[in-house]
Amino acid sequence: MAHFEVPRADAAGRWPALLLMGPTATGKTELALALAERLPVALISVDSAMVYRGLDIGSAKPAPEVLARHPHALVDIRDPAEPYSAADFRRDALAAMAAAREAGRVPLLVGGTMLYFNVLEQGIATMPAADATLRARLEARLAEEGADALHAELRRDDPTAAARIHPNNRQRLLRALEVQAASGRPISWWWQATASAAVVQQDFALTHVALVPAERSVAHARIEQRFDGMLAAGLVDEVRRLKDRGDLEPTLPALRAVGYRQVWSHLAGVIDAAEMRRQTLVATRGLLRRQLTWLRRHPQLVATGLRGQRLPAAADAAAAVGASLNSDHSGPIVIER
Repeated sequence: MAHFEVPRADAAGRWPALLLMGPTATGKTELALALAERLPVALISVDSAMVYRGLDIGSAKPAPEVLARHPHALVDIRDPAEPYSAADFRRDALAAMAAAREAGRVPLLVGGTMLYFNVLEQGIATMPAADATLRARLEARLAEEGADALHAELRRDDPTAAARIHPNNRQRLLRALEVQAASGRPISWWWQATASAAVVQQDFALTHVALVPAERSVAHARIEQRFDGMLAAGLVDEVRRLKDRGDLEPTLPALRAVGYRQVWSHLAGVIDAAEMRRQTLVATRGLLRRQLTWLRRHPQLVATGLRGQRLPAAADAAAAVGASLNSDHSGPIVIER
């Protein structure tokens, strides 16, 4: 049994750690903060947009006063011009978890970037480093030939990767072609050579907490309400400041985040405000579907069917999670909101 109120290692010497995961607009940060008021945790962000400075409103980053009271590791650690990879996240997250243990606190990893959770638990292959020159050539080909043509090339050379990478996922498509061109090996070969993730399971007793919407319609309403709130809070001006820097391009990972790329297109005169809002809501609902699909397939969650206690209030959810953590309960926890 893992111990949380007074953290200590289990019989196997593993330190407790919490993975609080869930789709967009479910209140993950709110629940994490409520848990931080109850338990000696160290908060670690698992969000591919919050790592970037200046991406505040559109990433739903906690306010400065909240971060002052409850610091989050891996927030505001990169300039938007600097790409941040899944491998970077795994390295930094493991370091933050080790620091939490050293401080006698329970790592609480919270966010909705499922790729990050996946590489943390499953490991990541040591692939060739990004090649800016090669990537620029591939970007030019993408603009000239289109995603379908490049995906057909990937399907010919690496059908395994092509089956897993959608033509519209341009970042993964370009990375697959880049890796093959740089190394002479298909990216699926590198996947097979994935480094062992045993370090995290050997060192930490992981408890999975899934926060999911009780009803899809409720989630859609929250998504709409949240984006309208972001617009009212100044999201367009936030993106305008980024665009006015002059050194950022919409192809950068930071600016491909949902919301940011649509607002950028609006500011570039490609779409009007109404279409910007429509496209963002469509993209966010698509993100929600993908996140829920990933959670349903997670080995630790598949048996739950993503069904659990319905607890709309963060305080009630935190109390329920805290009670489970300090009982003989050893399985995953699902909270519906």
